[in-house]
Amino acid sequence: MNAANPYARQAETYKKNQIETATPEEILIMLYEGAIRFLLVAKKADEEKNLEKYSKNIIKAQHIIQEFMNSLDLEIGGEMAVNLYRLYDYLHYRLVQGNIKRDIAMLDEVIDHLRKLKGTWEEAIVIAKRQREALPDEPETTVQV
Repeated sequence: MNAANPYARQAETYKKNQIETATPEEILIMLYEGAIRFLLVAKKADEEKNLEKYSKNIIKAQHIIQEFMNSLDLEIGGEMAVNLYRLYDYLHYRLVQGNIKRDIAMLDEVIDHLRKLKGTWEEAIVIAKRQREALPDEPETTVQV
């Protein structure tokens, strides 16, 4: 915690509370936002010639993508889950290569894919919510692939 910033503790508490009270769908969106944010920080670090910060933030994004891969249920999700797994695997590979080669174009490619995936999930969440609201007697379910 940064003692120079009196609001740091409040911000940290707020962030922790936000995560603890979030739905699985909201956590998914937060993870996409986090991965994108880490890659934007990595790009900035590259401009600043800060190799350690560059690499560290790419690795953070890689961990999020690995978590996406690990959370897929390939049996229940079928072909869509398998295709998502392949895409995540490709994005992970591009991040590894982008880190090794310090290739910003590779990071930009991954950012673009992550933004599109985030938008698709946001749309799916809205559709699922509308469907739940249309069937008020049905038990609540979450979007799952």
